[in-house]
Amino acid sequence: MSKTVIHSNLVPEAVGPYSQAVAANGFLFVSGQLGVEAESGVMPDSVEEQTNLALVNLDAILKEAGTGPRLVLKTTVLLTDMADFGAVNAIYGDYFPSPFPARACFAVKQLPKDAKVEIECIALLD
Repeated sequence: MSKTVIHSNLVPEAVGPYSQAVAANGFLFVSGQLGVEAESGVMPDSVEEQTNLALVNLDAILKEAGTGPRLVLKTTVLLTDMADFGAVNAIYGDYFPSPFPARACFAVKQLPKDAKVEIECIALLD
C-alpha cells in the first residue's frame, strides 16, 4: 500500500506536524479543518462563519484530491459548545448533498487557536 499526501495552497498551513490529507487505496483522509481564512489567517468570531470557512477549507482539499462532498463517507465534527450544534448542523446540511455522510459530533474542552468548530472527513477518491 502506498500513500499520497494531498496539499492545497487554498487552505491555511497545518498548525502541527501533519498533512492536510492523505490518499490511500481509493480513500482520502482529510485532517480536521478550522474556520480560518486561507489568505489572511483570520478566524472570525461566530461559529457560523467558522463553520462556513471550515467547509470551504475542507472543500478545497477534496477538490485538490479530485473528489468532492458527494463522495464523503464519514465526518467528525468537534465543537467547544454543544449549544452551537443547531447552527453548525444547518450549515453542514447545506454543504453536504443527500444522502448525507455518516457523522460523529463531539463536544471538546478546547480546539487549536481557540476555534469553536473543527471538521474532518473520509472520502472516496473519484
